[in-house]
Amino acid sequence: KRGLMGIGKQLIEKIQKIRKSNVIVYFTGDRPPFARAQIAEDAVRPLYDHLLNSKFGGDNKRTDLFLYSRGGSVSVPWRIVSMIREFSDEFNVLIPYRAQSAATLLSLGADHILMGKKAELGPIDPTLVKAPVVETAVPPQEIAVEDVNSFLSFIKERANLNDQDALAGVLTHLINQIGPLTVGNVNRQHHHIRLVARKMLTSRREKLDEEKISTIIETLTEKIYSHGHGIARKEAKDIGLPIDYPDDELEDLIWRLYLEYENYLKLREPIHPEMVLRDKENEIIEDMPIAVIESASKLHMFRINIELRKKRNIPSNPQININLGLQLPPGITPQQLPQQFQQILNSLLAQISQQVAEIVRQEIIRQSPVIGIEGRAYGGRWVESI
Repeated sequence: KRGLMGIGKQLIEKIQKIRKSNVIVYFTGDRPPFARAQIAEDAVRPLYDHLLNSKFGGDNKRTDLFLYSRGGSVSVPWRIVSMIREFSDEFNVLIPYRAQSAATLLSLGADHILMGKKAELGPIDPTLVKAPVVETAVPPQEIAVEDVNSFLSFIKERANLNDQDALAGVLTHLINQIGPLTVGNVNRQHHHIRLVARKMLTSRREKLDEEKISTIIETLTEKIYSHGHGIARKEAKDIGLPIDYPDDELEDLIWRLYLEYENYLKLREPIHPEMVLRDKENEIIEDMPIAVIESASKLHMFRINIELRKKRNIPSNPQININLGLQLPPGITPQQLPQQFQQILNSLLAQISQQVAEIVRQEIIRQSPVIGIEGRAYGGRWVESI
């Protein structure tokens, strides 16, 4: 029933009326530990459907993107912004709470960034996965691009190491640690994130001067030293971003709309695998929504399946003892029993044999202590609900 009505439809319509705009929600949930979503390429197509369905009034083609996300792919924000610009004379971002990393990058392309009292942006320094030198079962290691750059700056500036041979030795050690392909990728990402940020900032209707653009990019990529730092609206304004404060009425509507999605996606209710698997070895949670794209007349939800399984340390030689508990009096064989008793005995043995596999399984479980819980998400897809 909720899907047919929409999640935040009524509040979206109220915000649209105040803003004289078309509001589209892009909300990627961050419910721990397995129900997290990110800004990704798969969202571009459903967002296009919402833009096609938008009803622009008169000459005022204004689109407001209501945005909540912890981040994602840095190659996606430019695709979203340039697509929205095809439909809109004015593009703004409404931020109720978190719009970090790739979501901050996306916001740089807005004409106005409306930040509520709890809203926060973040640094746009990207991370990448270390390229494996050889095939390995070890999970891939994430590396922050600016960490590598900061290390090299530390060696040259703080450690005062300027000898070319010594620097070459440090660089060789770095390459041996993270691999030559990763070093090359670090350099590419270093330049790519600055290129995209510049394209975003220069796409705005009101042009910024070159000095301000350089200051914004340098601050968001290098000068905020923690990737988890939250940039509140006053700090964002001081950096030079086009920040607007909503009035009390709009502030209230924006926060209430955020709460609708927070409650629907259960962001404040972590999935506790130990509780889900209390009396079970495995469990599959089907069709869990983890992200939403919504406008006044359409709703898309990204749904996944989550499989949880207890990980056990199975002994190499489990001791399986199966006692059927059936004994005949000494000197009596089954063939000596009356026909009726033989039938009953055979039926009983057949029932017990069917339970042997379960008995063996339970005995192996009993002898195998739990050493962890594995979780995986699969089957993710956008589903249109309206």
